[in-house]
Amino acid sequence: MMRSRFSAVLLYVLVLAIGACSAGSVFSVGPGARPTPHFEAAPCPKTPEPIKELQSARCGFLVVPENRSSRKSRTIRLVVAIVPARSRRARPDPVVFLAGGPGESAILDIPFLVNAGVNRNRDLIVMSQRGTLYDEPDLNCPELDRYYARQVSLAYDAPSTGLAQAKAAAACHRRLINQGIDLSAYNTTENEQDFVDLRSVLRIRQWNVYGYSYGTDLTLSLMRDYPDGIRTAIIDSVVPPNIVSLPWTWSSTREGITAVFDECRAQPACNSKYPDLLGLFTKTVQRLEATPIVRRVVPPQGGPAVTVVLDGGTIVNMAVGNRPKAEDMPAALFKLANGDPRMFLEARAAGAGVAEVPEQALGMTQSFVCREWEPYGSPPAILRAGRREFPTLPDMVLINAPQLPFEHELCQVWNVPVGPPSQRVRVRSTIPTLVVSGTIDAKTGARWGRYAASTLPNSTYVRIKGIGHWVIARSPCAQRIFQSFLAHPRSVDTACANAVSGVNFK
Repeated sequence: MMRSRFSAVLLYVLVLAIGACSAGSVFSVGPGARPTPHFEAAPCPKTPEPIKELQSARCGFLVVPENRSSRKSRTIRLVVAIVPARSRRARPDPVVFLAGGPGESAILDIPFLVNAGVNRNRDLIVMSQRGTLYDEPDLNCPELDRYYARQVSLAYDAPSTGLAQAKAAAACHRRLINQGIDLSAYNTTENEQDFVDLRSVLRIRQWNVYGYSYGTDLTLSLMRDYPDGIRTAIIDSVVPPNIVSLPWTWSSTREGITAVFDECRAQPACNSKYPDLLGLFTKTVQRLEATPIVRRVVPPQGGPAVTVVLDGGTIVNMAVGNRPKAEDMPAALFKLANGDPRMFLEARAAGAGVAEVPEQALGMTQSFVCREWEPYGSPPAILRAGRREFPTLPDMVLINAPQLPFEHELCQVWNVPVGPPSQRVRVRSTIPTLVVSGTIDAKTGARWGRYAASTLPNSTYVRIKGIGHWVIARSPCAQRIFQSFLAHPRSVDTACANAVSGVNFK
């Protein structure tokens, strides 16, 4: 395979890095001097399941200050993998991927990106955001991982559940602080500069920035604060930095869940079998919040039986997380309402395991959420937002942000400062941008993609019917649009979006 011009430049940078390491001058900082970012070549990470693309990738670490506002800051190392383009005539401008979470492992996303064709004509650069898996340090929180495995046996919204979660967070916080980690430095402001430094040290003139979920928050922030060198931007499952907060999550929950029900209603066969799904969902949540189902269940991945609690809050949050899957949801709801909860019980029991290598660094998640989201929505504000979207659901269900319960209590424990107002300035940019949303995304509703696009005059906004979170990884149509956009950012072929059929209900 022929190397792109970018690959040739990178090889030169790696040679310089290796030479510096062998000379014993990896890092030299004088008194009071701020460390200079640089790249260190290294073997690719060994992942739990082998990732074949890493066999041909070029890997290393970006070395940067942990806290750029402090001249006494230590350095941290962020893992980088460069996957070569499939094409023998690769374009010189690579795609850099910004993962979600926050706290998700970008390295483990490589198979999804390659399967989606992201590296078809361009090298793919994947850097784990600071504090995530394979970085040094990795802000993994086994204390919280173990808690979330136990959570399947707890009432979702009970105050005692919140206390147990905060206790687990406090143990993780204490351990990370004792390791000398500056938890206030794991945030979007530092993440932005990390990617700016990466482009600089790799000597890339232009690249295409692709972010999904939290990665869209980061991508939009880069477009606003560091636009130089960004040829195009792709934002998938959009989180607008000026809007996102814990109360904000309820609008996406309503939009995504009801979109699934609306698709069923629009299909005669589904509607005749499962009428009034929203009404059924509401009544089921009300009933289970009052009288939860408690059963012993063998997890689908195997192992001993665990106690599973299905209450109203659990059902709402499972729907947001697409469990059971959208195509199964009407049948699962009707079975649940008629005394057969097995589909929900098994899906819930799957969360009882603790991965040997956690995919999400929950310490990084907490540092970010407590700095940039939680301060902008108190529990009463979350409750008001929930009542606007689901006025007949119990307050106990609505008082917590979907999939982010008890963050007020957790952030009191985590104790990081609130981020600057500049981080929440609305993004206005002329950079060519592809904005992609899925109609049944209950985490980042499609309306927020359109909202972000409204201040991006050179943007193309696309909604893909019947797709949830992370659209380009799941939709062949979105993948074709992605390639069309990279080739012709101002004349994108989006015709396939009109032909997508939506959810194929079972």
